[in-house]
Amino acid sequence: MFELNGRMAVVTGAGSGIGAAIARVFAARGAHVAVVDRDEPAARQVTDEIVAAGGPASAHRCDVSQPADVDALVAALAAAHPRIDILVNNAGIAHVGTVETTTPEDLDRLYRVNIVGVYACSRAVVPIMLRQGGGVILNMCSVAALVGIVDRFAYSMTKGAVLTMTRSIAADYVKRGIRCNCICPGRVHTPFVDGYLAKNYPGREQEMMKVLSEYQPIGRMGRPDEIAQLALYLCSDEASFITGVAYPIDGGVTAV
Repeated sequence: MFELNGRMAVVTGAGSGIGAAIARVFAARGAHVAVVDRDEPAARQVTDEIVAAGGPASAHRCDVSQPADVDALVAALAAAHPRIDILVNNAGIAHVGTVETTTPEDLDRLYRVNIVGVYACSRAVVPIMLRQGGGVILNMCSVAALVGIVDRFAYSMTKGAVLTMTRSIAADYVKRGIRCNCICPGRVHTPFVDGYLAKNYPGREQEMMKVLSEYQPIGRMGRPDEIAQLALYLCSDEASFITGVAYPIDGGVTAV
C-alpha cells in the first residue's frame, strides 16, 4: 500500500521542514522527487540525502512567488521527464501580527509566496496532468484557515485562499482525472519554530516552547514526518476517492 513507484513528484519548499520530510517519504516509496526550494544549497542537501539512501531525486532552485521562475522550472522538468504525477505546493512563509501591525509590504510578501506560489505552480502543472490523463495536487494549508488564531492576520488570510483554491481546482478538474486536496496542520516543530523562538524570546526558548506545545490539546507540536505520512496517503492510489477535502492534523485544536 501507499507505493509511488515510477511517479514523478514535485515538492516545493522542500529544502527543510515539512517539505523535506515529504520529499524523503515520497522517494522512499518509489517516486522520483524534484526537490524545489529558493535556497538551492538546502535543496541539494535534501537531494543528496535521498540519493544516498537509494532514492531518485533532483534539486531545483525556484522562487515560487515569481511565475516566470515557475514556468521555467516546469518546462525543464517536462523536458526531462515524461510525466508530472504529483505536485505538492508546500512552499510558504509565516508572519506574526494583527491587522494593525501588518504593513502593506508584509501583506504583499505573504500574498506573493503563499497565494501566487500555489497559483503559479498549479497553473503550470495542470495542463501537463490533463495531457497525461490525470494527476494529484496537494496544497499545504493550515489550521489557521479553519479557526481564528491570535496574531496571524496576514498568514490566516493567505491560508484561507489556499483552502478555497484547493476546492476550486478539485471542482474544476474532478471529471478530468486531477484530484486536489489540502492538509491543515497545527503547529509543527520545524527549524522555523526554533528560529522564531530564538529571535523573539532569547533566553526563554524552553519556556515558550512549552507554551507553543500546550496550545495543542494533545500537549505537543506535530512532527514533519507525521505530516509527510498524511501527504503520502493523499497522493497515493489508496486516496483515489478523495478530492476537494481539507485535512486537519492539529493535535485536537479544531476538535475542542
